[in-house]
Amino acid sequence: MKTLICSCNRTMPLDEAALKRALSQAGIEADLSAHTVLCRREAAAFQRAARSGEELLVACTQESRLFLELNEATEGALPVAERPIRFVNIRETAGWSGDAAQATPKLAALIAAAQLPDPAPVPTVSYRSAGRCLVVGPAQAAQRAAALLADALEVTVLVQGRGEGWPQRRQYVVHAGRLTGLRGWLGAFEASWTTDNPIDLDLCTRCNACISACPEGAIDFSYQVDMERCRAHRDCVRVCEAAGAIDFQREATTVTETFDLVLDLGDRPWLAMHQPPQGYVHAGPDPARLWQAVLTLKDWVGEFEKPKFFHYKRKLCAHSRNEKLGCQACVEVCSARAIRSELHDGGGIFVEPHLCVGCGACTTVCPSGALAYAYPDTVDQGRRLRTLISTYLKAGGRHPALLLHSEGAGARLVEDLGRAARVDPALHGVPARVLPVALWHTASVGLDLWLAAVAYGAAQVWVLLTDEEAPEYREALAAQAALANAILKGLGFDGTPVALIEARDAHDLAALDRALRAPAGRSVRQPATFATQADKRVTLDLALDHLLAQAPQPVDEIALPRAGAPFGTVVLDTDKCTLCLSCVGACPEGALVDNPERPQLSFIEKHCVQCGLCETTCPEGAITLQPRLWLADGGKARKQARVLHEVEPYRCVRCGKPFGTLKAVELMIGKLAGHAAFQGPALERLRMCGDCRVIDLYSQPDEVRITDL
Repeated sequence: MKTLICSCNRTMPLDEAALKRALSQAGIEADLSAHTVLCRREAAAFQRAARSGEELLVACTQESRLFLELNEATEGALPVAERPIRFVNIRETAGWSGDAAQATPKLAALIAAAQLPDPAPVPTVSYRSAGRCLVVGPAQAAQRAAALLADALEVTVLVQGRGEGWPQRRQYVVHAGRLTGLRGWLGAFEASWTTDNPIDLDLCTRCNACISACPEGAIDFSYQVDMERCRAHRDCVRVCEAAGAIDFQREATTVTETFDLVLDLGDRPWLAMHQPPQGYVHAGPDPARLWQAVLTLKDWVGEFEKPKFFHYKRKLCAHSRNEKLGCQACVEVCSARAIRSELHDGGGIFVEPHLCVGCGACTTVCPSGALAYAYPDTVDQGRRLRTLISTYLKAGGRHPALLLHSEGAGARLVEDLGRAARVDPALHGVPARVLPVALWHTASVGLDLWLAAVAYGAAQVWVLLTDEEAPEYREALAAQAALANAILKGLGFDGTPVALIEARDAHDLAALDRALRAPAGRSVRQPATFATQADKRVTLDLALDHLLAQAPQPVDEIALPRAGAPFGTVVLDTDKCTLCLSCVGACPEGALVDNPERPQLSFIEKHCVQCGLCETTCPEGAITLQPRLWLADGGKARKQARVLHEVEPYRCVRCGKPFGTLKAVELMIGKLAGHAAFQGPALERLRMCGDCRVIDLYSQPDEVRITDL
């Protein structure tokens, strides 16, 4: 791939020959050429590269728009639709740093990752908005907002409370009432409100006869009756007889209508989740936010698409079985309220793709892999991490640290740090061993890819948190980090291999700079080469197997925090267990298995996701969960079935055929012995197999038959 790098007017050291050697050592093919001011005086070099028709990578993101326009204006250059141009930032992330002179392995890694093919396209979710906008709020604010929107949108106003008056000219639909429900998304909102005032604003002609007729002045230009001042003269009803807009006998009614957009002017947002649905804007009483809301809403007319960010496999889901609740991690973490339980509709969950904003937190906390991130998926994301780390190591780098950050606020902070370090000697900048990785959202990557990165050779994995992350995501990532560190420390990797770094804005650059200069931790002796898989549990197994083989201090068992633990065992109280095997039917992952030949319950620990369905299903309360990572016998023990409980089968007292267990039969007899229907021979039949019960029932001469009645 033809690759153009630039020292940005010699503000960063670039050793072209050393970089070519580093790329060659890593097995990366790159037709590399270095420049000084590629975006200005040496723009002709870019045009020559564009005319070549080869795949093109430009190591500059600041002037990406300029280069795209230059490509379009260059005669003989292919359009980007036929030959895309890739861009990578090596300036703020590597060149503007205190140890930029040692950053050649890092530059090679960034270039190698930028050369990777784009992830496979994902399905899309469509929206269609015709511009029907509901404005909800106090009368005066709603009137002001409606006037700003009416030129581009079809506005309906829902007034909350009485206001100071409405213009005589009817420019848009006005309702008065109390909002009782709002749900939906761009192009498909459903709003409900209750109307209980005697005046129907939709029927009102604004003739003002009622205002003149009311002796108490209970009606003003808001065209709503002040019931505290009204003394029931009903003069207003008489003068409004023709229009019929005033009716004191009218019962409170609930109105439900659909809209494409919603502007909420209330003091508190009606949809208060961290990630409200697209098409909903809360401006409150702030005029500045109102102007921004107006501009945003006017752009939301037409047809839109976004990626479908997730894959869901119901058969792997450990949320529910037989109307019993198990794992609820995804439902609890979703800040967009896009996930709901389907406990009574066949089990599992439902993710509304129109509400999903692609944070990926649900896929991160999902212990079974039933929910998987798709933008990009774990295969492509894992390939990217492996390419970064392996190229860095092969090019001569040591102890790499991954810095995972968002493409939005996270990327801006990293760039701010690089720019600040360029002019402020007190700041170091992004160190040469720190490899930044931009993600759609930081919550989309968790335990499986973190451990895979350590197996690939990363000494540390850092997650940069800004003000973008919802509180639910921070808690989830903290729990995931605690799990990762428990596993890695248990294996003998020192320090804090996985850490969350807090940096809200540019005021935190000094703290971010210090955090990135933390000493390197211990990494594996031999980096792994496996490819991450679409199945989360398979990726975890591959990473754990390699880490155990490379562990400085192998152990047989690692205790794990209870919060979010995806591994563990079940502790069975054999005195309580009747081997009814209801737990086997409840287990969604096949961790609990029976033996068709004899009363026996076995357990395969590798399959257990600690969802708790077996615990809630067990009628005897014989099961409890114990989070842990069992690594005995080099990790083989957890992959094999082990017997938790077995008993001799109970044999039929009539024919000797085995059926049930002694404890189950005794328990049944004990519970039914006092019942009138199970006395004498009937009680004895409980000790017989199914066939013998029928035979005994029909062979008793004193049994009452239907033909005798």
